[in-house]
Amino acid sequence: MGLVVPITLYFLLPLKTLSQAFAIAAVTFTCWGVADLLARILERPRLKGRSAAQALRDDWERRSKE
Repeated sequence: MGLVVPITLYFLLPLKTLSQAFAIAAVTFTCWGVADLLARILERPRLKGRSAAQALRDDWERRSKE
């Protein structure tokens, strides 16, 4: 999957050079990594039953009291 998406985009878009293929691969892997990081953050048990905004507000209040 990590190779299929950049190669498919390279052939579907009218790209000519190898550097364009590497640029697409870099952007794809960066987006994939960021999405994975955000998924891990939102999966933490402290967020269960709360929205991300509510968790940030609670953390902010807890830190301001320290």
